[in-house]
Amino acid sequence: MLTKEILQALKGYAESMQKEVTFVLQTGEHSKRDELVTFLSDIAGVSDNIKFEERDTAGVLRSSLSFLLEADSEDTGIRFSGIPGGHEFNSLVLALLHASGTALKVDDSLKSIIKGVKEDLNFEVFISLSCHNCPEVVQALNQFALINPHIKTEMIDGGLYPNLIAEREIQGVPSVYLNGELFANGKVEAGTIIEKLIERDPALKDANKGQSMPLQDVTVIGGGPAGVSSAIYSARKGLKVTLVADRFGGQVKDTMGIENLISVSKTTGPELVNNLLEHMNDYDITLKEHVRVDNIEKGNIKTITLSSGEQITSRSVIVATGARWRELGVPGERENVGNGVAYCPHCDGPFFKGKDVAVIGGGNSGIEAALDLAGIVKSVTVFEFMPELKADQVLVKQAEKRDNVTIIRNAATRQIVAENGKVSAIEYQDRATNEVHTLPLAGVFVQIGLVPNSQFLDGVIELTKHGEVNIDEKCNTSEPGIYAAGDVTTVPYKQIVVSMGEGAKASLAAFEYLLTHETEQEAATA
Repeated sequence: MLTKEILQALKGYAESMQKEVTFVLQTGEHSKRDELVTFLSDIAGVSDNIKFEERDTAGVLRSSLSFLLEADSEDTGIRFSGIPGGHEFNSLVLALLHASGTALKVDDSLKSIIKGVKEDLNFEVFISLSCHNCPEVVQALNQFALINPHIKTEMIDGGLYPNLIAEREIQGVPSVYLNGELFANGKVEAGTIIEKLIERDPALKDANKGQSMPLQDVTVIGGGPAGVSSAIYSARKGLKVTLVADRFGGQVKDTMGIENLISVSKTTGPELVNNLLEHMNDYDITLKEHVRVDNIEKGNIKTITLSSGEQITSRSVIVATGARWRELGVPGERENVGNGVAYCPHCDGPFFKGKDVAVIGGGNSGIEAALDLAGIVKSVTVFEFMPELKADQVLVKQAEKRDNVTIIRNAATRQIVAENGKVSAIEYQDRATNEVHTLPLAGVFVQIGLVPNSQFLDGVIELTKHGEVNIDEKCNTSEPGIYAAGDVTTVPYKQIVVSMGEGAKASLAAFEYLLTHETEQEAATA
């Protein structure tokens, strides 16, 4: 199951282990158990610091496919139910290394929040091994468990626990339960979990009140292509730079096929995000991840308040917060997210194997989603509001060749119907005849574009009626010293390569501003 190359790499990683880590597997029988035993035994074989034991842990672990990690014989609170291969293999490797003493990649302000948790929190994270978003949640919660003994977390491979999936009526991943109750589902990120913990106990944020960083030259808000480009260009000028991101990589992380980034013939979103982080790490840039900006106070020196309670003072700001999936806004959509309504075909498509689904949106994203789903589901019906599709013709032709893809144009979605807590049909109106139709199906994938992430800027800088930041040719906003770049702005053509260029432009403009306003800013801080 694990190649010689992978085992050799693990052997190299294990050389830095400072503690002995033991995989403790629950005893019992299961058709997949031998595979899991071999999997864990092979990993344990790469180092004397890794042990594997089969032990009766009744009441502690879920089943004979469940194992926990101990560090120097102490329970870490980390559990896996299933065989963490696919995208989750990295989650296991990181859990192993972090449990053994490798430094956690958690910002100090977030550590303060997590350490402040006093109640026992037992998380269950339902995942699919094909989901590229799930590892972020699993890895974050694994680190939280290592920070605070009150926290325990369990990765559960939904494909191996069909009865549990049916019992909880889960139709999307990641799906996170806390103490047996649904905590978050659908599009879940580490930052979302932090915010929900603060909602449960607002006092957790008190640990960071009054905490502030040294004055920064440039603070970049957003960790996508535009933000990273801004940060790198600023750091190359010798400036003090901090990048704040609730999710490093942003929407790019959800894009599986990228073939239009010039000089890179083909890549994926996760690969590109890893490359962005690697490039950014070549420079002295402070990264504050899994936090968002609550407020910006204007002036010669800007004061930025984070969701963690920490504050950053900065001579200039570059906003590159990108955009998020646009919602339909029809009855039955929000109520059924994770129960048949989804926004990521790569993550949630496998849950609809052999079923009928719909894709709302006839642009490139919608047709690409239909093509991806066509190989998994029984049938895909694409609904496009306009009389003609907006997708590239090459994609449309591919979709029209598929026997199980149907395209309905000039159709307005009226509502998503659910029965017994699950999506059962979609109701739509033919815009030419006004006739209303109902199509039975099990899932609806919404792919109708993006909404700019600009809510925190209301009253700070000028926004359009659509929420985009108004910028000029140099990325200037309506407020001196605040710049904006990428999909959050009015710049046309929301493309990765465009965002990178805009980020560089915003950085150069900010540098010019800092040179011309240095004297008055020094006076303001004196």
